[in-house]
Amino acid sequence: MKYTKSNFMMSVVGIIIYITDLIVDIWVSVRFFHEGQYVFGVLTVSFMLVGTLVVQCFSYSWYKADLKKAGQESQHRFLLLHCLQGGIFTRYWFALKKGYHVAFKYSSKTDNFIEEQIDPHKEVIDEVTDLSMLRLFETYLEGCPQLVFQLYTCLEHGQANTSQYAALMVSCCAISWSTVDYQISLRKSLPDKNVLTGPCPKLTYLFYKFFTLLSWMLSVVLLLFLNVNIALYLLSFLWFLGILWAFKNQTKFCASISMEFLYRIVVGFVLIFTFFNIQGQNTKCPMSCYYIVRVLATLGILIVLWVCPLSIFNSDYFIPISIIIALALILGIIFLIVYYGTLHPNKSKERKPDEIDGKPVQIECRMKYFLME
Repeated sequence: MKYTKSNFMMSVVGIIIYITDLIVDIWVSVRFFHEGQYVFGVLTVSFMLVGTLVVQCFSYSWYKADLKKAGQESQHRFLLLHCLQGGIFTRYWFALKKGYHVAFKYSSKTDNFIEEQIDPHKEVIDEVTDLSMLRLFETYLEGCPQLVFQLYTCLEHGQANTSQYAALMVSCCAISWSTVDYQISLRKSLPDKNVLTGPCPKLTYLFYKFFTLLSWMLSVVLLLFLNVNIALYLLSFLWFLGILWAFKNQTKFCASISMEFLYRIVVGFVLIFTFFNIQGQNTKCPMSCYYIVRVLATLGILIVLWVCPLSIFNSDYFIPISIIIALALILGIIFLIVYYGTLHPNKSKERKPDEIDGKPVQIECRMKYFLME
């Protein structure tokens, strides 16, 4: 498997979106504090801190595991960089530096991977996959709550300023990009999995995730207007169910017990917003149950709001949102069926790992235990 120029450009776009998202979040929080909306400002900063702290923990633990596997001692500079919240930037620096060399300067004449101890393409792909996993974590820990919160504030005031519009647009881009990039990178890093190729499967997967997420987030926002406590209880209950599901599947992603526990908590939170296969097994039944519950929950929220209309919404304001929620959910389910029914990579024959001297290549990487669809 080769790390191509297009893969390098995707990494460049990824860091641009990451930096833009960070700048816009800081801009929004400063704007809230400047306008005296301290609660909103604190919430915005809190979402940012929780997401980045969790990601730094995972990033540093992976660095330690990789160094230990290579027989090297843990370097204190990596710990310092992660304490200063620079883990992601450090990973991007190494990934882009090595990726540029492999994609643009590495000679195909030296592609004798049997004789070489390290495949430079595989090394870069693994680093990029680590980044895609970390960005996925941060997106759902920080980006999704941030998007719900910004939608709530916009609807509450009936208008939005420039920073809020920017936050909404960048959050949507970050969520969409990280979700698709994760799926592409993860399959590319696993030698026994078919890669996600062609624009049609990628766009179908993107639309499936985007529309189901949009429908659910708008439903949660409306429920927050109805009763904040009920909305928080519902989200907490769904989070608890997600954690139970992770424990039931006995995930084995992290080397240490404490990090595995944190991983299962994060997985539970991700499952609040979208479905992911956390063990790589057949998920036809769990996914069907997940989206049946999602449809019922969305319909329940809409019915309650129609029976008990909110005074904050007039009919001209509430009806379009209800229509958007319903249409987005229907479109999301349609794209889901199309993707898994006709375009999923597993519809073609599974790719076999390369073999050396008649022995199958062992898949020794943490990605084999990661969220797989």
